[in-house]
Amino acid sequence: MVKLTMIARVTDGLPLAEGLDDGRDQKDADFYKQQAKLLFKNLSKGHYEASRMSIETGPYFFHYIIEGRVCYLTMCDRSYPKKLAFQYLEDLKNEFERVNGSQIETAARPYAFIKFDTFIQKTKKLYLDTRTQRNMAKLNDELYEVHQIMTRNVQEVLGVGEKLDQVSELSSRLTSESRIYADKAKDLNRQALIRKWAPVAIVLGVVMLLFWVRKKIW
Repeated sequence: MVKLTMIARVTDGLPLAEGLDDGRDQKDADFYKQQAKLLFKNLSKGHYEASRMSIETGPYFFHYIIEGRVCYLTMCDRSYPKKLAFQYLEDLKNEFERVNGSQIETAARPYAFIKFDTFIQKTKKLYLDTRTQRNMAKLNDELYEVHQIMTRNVQEVLGVGEKLDQVSELSSRLTSESRIYADKAKDLNRQALIRKWAPVAIVLGVVMLLFWVRKKIW
């Protein structure tokens, strides 16, 4: 069954809406919410390989879709059909875009669309029992396939983000060091030129001064 639902803006990871829980298994819920927020953070940095993905995390799976710069994410039991999970997300996406689409980019505070929880709860109930005629029909819908959706491990996904951060940080540091080196090289070249031509300039100056003095005397 669906355990957690969150919607966030991909550009900055800002949470937009969430399926509010009833307080049970709160410690467990907080842990996985934190993982979801870390995933959003990685997505905001461009650390994702596909617009649809399933991610293993303990006894659950995160499933997400990205569309219109918004990530729709749910966490389900491992036994819950992947096909239903993604159709659940599609239903949320369609309604969220219809109701809040024009306000997504301008949202400035977390959970600006918290009222969307009403629709999340209503839709979640429809997907609760996988054996209903409605859900069986969705499972048998050959037009909606999920076999090609990539499955990854949560540590692997979060680890990729950390490694990319390290590479980015190293690249920035090397660029900064290169600039410092280039500036120092210019200073050294300037000093070398001064040392090379300063004696010549002094000699020429003395000679010209002598000619000028001699001309004045004569």
